[in-house]
Parts: sequence; C-alpha cells; structure tokens
Amino acid sequence: MSAVQPVPVTLPGSPLPDVPVPAELRFDTALPYAVCLCLPLAACGASDDRLGVCWYFSRELLNEGRHAPVGGGDVKVSPGPHGDVRITLLSPAGHAVLSAPADLVTAFLADSYAMVPAGEESDHLDIDTTVTRLLGQG
Repeated sequence: MSAVQPVPVTLPGSPLPDVPVPAELRFDTALPYAVCLCLPLAACGASDDRLGVCWYFSRELLNEGRHAPVGGGDVKVSPGPHGDVRITLLSPAGHAVLSAPADLVTAFLADSYAMVPAGEESDHLDIDTTVTRLLGQG
C-alpha cells in the first residue's frame, strides 16, 4: 500500500520565491520508516516520472519538523513563517530550501500513519527478504 500527496513547493530563497513547483510526497508501507519527496526534472524537458529527483528521509523527521527544527544530516525540516513546512536538502553539489503547505504535509502524514501507525513500523518490515537482497542471493 502507498500514499501519494501532490504538493506544490516553492523555493523561498530563489529569484522567483512564489512560483510553485509540482512535487509529491510518497509513502510506501514496504518502507515504513521513510517518506519520499519527488521533484520533476521539467526544467530540462523531462516528463517521465522516472526522471525526477527523489529524496528519501525519515517520516518522523517530517512529522516533528512541522513543529520545531529537526535534522542534522542531508535533510532538515522546520516550521516556516507563513503556515508552511521548510525542507532543506543538502548535497555535495549544494543545497535547496523548499517550502510546502503545512496542511498538505499534515494530510499526507495522517494518511501514512493510518496505514502504518507510529511505533508499528517494524511490523511491516520483511527482514528475511532484505537480508537476502543484501547478501546478493535474491
């Protein structure tokens, strides 16, 4: 099972801070601890969904970041000044600050927690399959 929430994000520090960019928040019960933020590569003319940029990070990080700044790695999340959620993505090539409407983030999280309640994530892990894949036997 999965949940997908279209989320228009903006880039507050860019020259066009109010221009929305279509993105998606995704959750899959097969990866119960994670959420995925997918951004299209429309700027280069790509329209194929497989050509988007997807960042995976902790569902708990996204949830907690709606209320207070969290994160110390490649992804940081914090409440924004205008009823939004700020997501900062860091890579060796640079960083981007995205702003997503808090109500859409909250709705997405509610859907994900309805599928896999907090504290029950480990019940949805298939450890045997994961170990088999890691050992290259499957």
